[in-house]
Amino acid sequence: MEDVLTELPPPSRFFLEDLNNFTPPAPPLPSPFTSLSDPNSKPTLRPSLLIIAISTPSLYLLHHISPKTLIGTLVLPEIPSSGNSVDPSLKDKSCNLYTINHGNKSVILANFQYAVSSERAHAIAKTLIGEHIIPERVLILDSVQSRNFRGRISTDDTFAMKLETSVERNGVPLLKNMKYFPSGSVVEGLGAALLGRCQMKNIKATLCVSWPESGGSVTSVVKDLLLKDVLCGVEVRIDANGEDEGLRFGHTNHYLDSELYT
Repeated sequence: MEDVLTELPPPSRFFLEDLNNFTPPAPPLPSPFTSLSDPNSKPTLRPSLLIIAISTPSLYLLHHISPKTLIGTLVLPEIPSSGNSVDPSLKDKSCNLYTINHGNKSVILANFQYAVSSERAHAIAKTLIGEHIIPERVLILDSVQSRNFRGRISTDDTFAMKLETSVERNGVPLLKNMKYFPSGSVVEGLGAALLGRCQMKNIKATLCVSWPESGGSVTSVVKDLLLKDVLCGVEVRIDANGEDEGLRFGHTNHYLDSELYT
């Protein structure tokens, strides 16, 4: 007599792909959206320049630009807001939008303090550029990923390079003295999606990628290009206390973690 407890079960009548047909598809994620602090503000903002910080050094520097005014946030519904502080902090998982006055030009800053998956990058780019915010020019600050760079790079190397949209390259460039990203190297993720969105919308845009991803040397490089070529005369107030000191030299990067994609 067969032992029903130890006998191997009969083979399934279905292939694995057939079994997946009985699994309902995952519901689509809600779309990203912008939430402005002033409900009476203009439905469409048209800044002279939109600066988007993705890399660790750029997030640190834009966080310390003063004075600036918080005007809203870009909400990615799957990113939890629990644990965020009342006042903006580098530890928050948020994308705050700020405005600063730079001479007679209006500038909007967008600080992406959470990781963005490649599947969501194009939806975020579409939400940020061309719907409620239509900028004349865009500067995207991202970092180089070593696996996508043609050739070998060391952690001792420090550099920044750029990619531009067609309309930016045909005019007077924003970053005049910066080398172009070498042919054969690849940029991916949110920075690439934002640059592609600007190309589609025929917007002047520059994607500046820096290496290494964090550290005092690369922070100095990004600071110099911001204050000399982009935001001349703007003050960056850096407090060398516990949290800021670690962030400045790349000892911590916890505020870029995502509970959803880790």
